[in-house]
Amino acid sequence: MAKKILVVDDEPPILELVRFNLEKEGFTVITASDGEEGLRRARGEAPDLVILDLMLPGVDGIEVCQQLRRETNVPVLMLTAKSEEFDRVLGLSVGADDYVTKPFSPRELVARVKALLRRREMDLKETHEGETHERMRVGDLVIDTARFEVEVRGVRTELTPKEFELLRVLVANKGKVLTRDSLLEKVWGYDYEGDMRTVDVHIRRLRQKIEKDDSRPAYIQTVHGVGYRFRDDT
Repeated sequence: MAKKILVVDDEPPILELVRFNLEKEGFTVITASDGEEGLRRARGEAPDLVILDLMLPGVDGIEVCQQLRRETNVPVLMLTAKSEEFDRVLGLSVGADDYVTKPFSPRELVARVKALLRRREMDLKETHEGETHERMRVGDLVIDTARFEVEVRGVRTELTPKEFELLRVLVANKGKVLTRDSLLEKVWGYDYEGDMRTVDVHIRRLRQKIEKDDSRPAYIQTVHGVGYRFRDDT
């Protein structure tokens, strides 16, 4: 299956140049022209790699990269029109995996993309070596905790790392009511500085992906005023 690349840049010629060269190498390419659209597409499309311009209108590349890092481990290749060391260091400090300075060689860009994808595959392979292969079946769901994969009614469904971890925690505590605070601590960590609406947003997205009817959820129940519970009779 072709790897999916998200390219976020506000310059149409750059978008088309990158798209053309990546598609020529067999990649599937999706694009966005600003930071907000880039975040929406990243969340909805689950790309294998993101190429992200540093200078974007509205939500800039730094903020987009920081948000992506809170939600996913997707590799990020930063594009910058500046060559100063500060900009390169800033991009890497917020979680970018590599950077390319404009103007760039399309051949170099493609080479960087392939290198990041190879590194990602190697990291995943090393992570999974020696792990116990565990598949949990709950109703119509099959959760593979070693491969970070979920099947919903026989169809593999892409979850972000945070969505997967949230599902894993809920299933591991089937029947128990978990408060939003406890979910923030278990999934995002004690030092997370966001608010509890983060949990609600991820629960909503998770329901959209695993429930037959997310308006009448069969798996993840809301306990009003408290938090959430994964039904123990599924």
